[in-house]
Amino acid sequence: MNVRNDEFKNIKSQDLKLKIEQLRQELFTLRLNASTAHIKDYSQFQKLRKNIARALTFYYQKLSDKS
Repeated sequence: MNVRNDEFKNIKSQDLKLKIEQLRQELFTLRLNASTAHIKDYSQFQKLRKNIARALTFYYQKLSDKS
């Protein structure tokens, strides 16, 4: 779940966009599971949100570099 910054640097912008959508889907699933069942590790929410923010940062950097 936790992705390093080096991994985001080496991903193309299209693949990065797909990764962001995948991370958002994981967060949605985690929220859904939290409302219906017990979750052992609530730190997963923060980890996912931070990974989404990291991915978005690299995505926007790549978009601005192309311009």
